[in-house]
Amino acid sequence: MENPFDAVEPTRSGFPQSMLDLSDDHRKKLRNFIHKRILNPEDADDILQLTYLEAWRSRANFSGQATLSTWMCGIAQNLIRNHFRRLYAKPVHCEFDEALWHGQDEARDLGWEFEINRRLERALQAINRLPTEMRVTLYTSLETDGSYQDTANVLDIPIGTVRSRLSRAREQLKRATYGGLSR
Repeated sequence: MENPFDAVEPTRSGFPQSMLDLSDDHRKKLRNFIHKRILNPEDADDILQLTYLEAWRSRANFSGQATLSTWMCGIAQNLIRNHFRRLYAKPVHCEFDEALWHGQDEARDLGWEFEINRRLERALQAINRLPTEMRVTLYTSLETDGSYQDTANVLDIPIGTVRSRLSRAREQLKRATYGGLSR
């Protein structure tokens, strides 16, 4: 199979015009692939840009054994995995802890504290109300650092089943946590 990057000629500005055309062909598929895995649109767009950059840097490694879009989705998957590793490596930021640290008046923020506690309680109750299979999938996903493939392997179920169970669980938890509360 011919390497699509071989046809890329640098323009006077140094940026290859053909790469722009090539990326337009795969942009929708790659964008959807990333946005299904990264809920924050800004982070997803950053990963999309990094994917193009990494594909361009690694163009000599493209062997043509897979389609270009499959190869780029593989690059995107690695970047997504790294994104979540960095995200989970950071300490969890909690506004409540910060408010206590800065010595804010507790009486002034009782309403806010109450709402946070209500959301937490609703989330915990909602997790306990999930069907057993969905709850087990959720817990296993958390234990495997959110990897769909690892979760599927541990539970010995298809990866599509993992994705659908987690998607339904997320929706139920969102409704239970934010239902009737201001965001």
